Amino acid sequence: MRYIFHLVIHYPFSSFLIAVIWYLCFFTPPHTRLDHVAFIDKWTHTAMYLLTCSVIWEEYFRRHRRVEWRKAVLLAWAAPALMGGLIELLQATCTGGRRSGEWLDFAANATGATLALVIGILRARSRAR
Repeated sequence: MRYIFHLVIHYPFSSFLIAVIWYLCFFTPPHTRLDHVAFIDKWTHTAMYLLTCSVIWEEYFRRHRRVEWRKAVLLAWAAPALMGGLIELLQATCTGGRRSGEWLDFAANATGATLALVIGILRARSRAR
């Protein structure tokens, strides 16, 4: 619990975005004109995780001079990707049919996190020079 408090204090923007993701994944979305755009849901998942994981990387770089790769990859890639999987499982089993968990949503979440990982690696390399 102490570590979670530490993360919330030292990664406030990331924590906020993670809370927004949890909220958005469990409320009933309104119908919009974008509902007819092919794969709009998948693009939204990818964008949410790309943004959130990119912010995690930036906050990590602000707090650390040297990148501890194991910790950074766990914090900025693995944890968000696993969180996406957990959310999809919870949507499939705990929302009474209001939301559905989908493997493609999980793949889109992981894609966004992976794109942010690539950006984070490139950013770390440029910082090292």
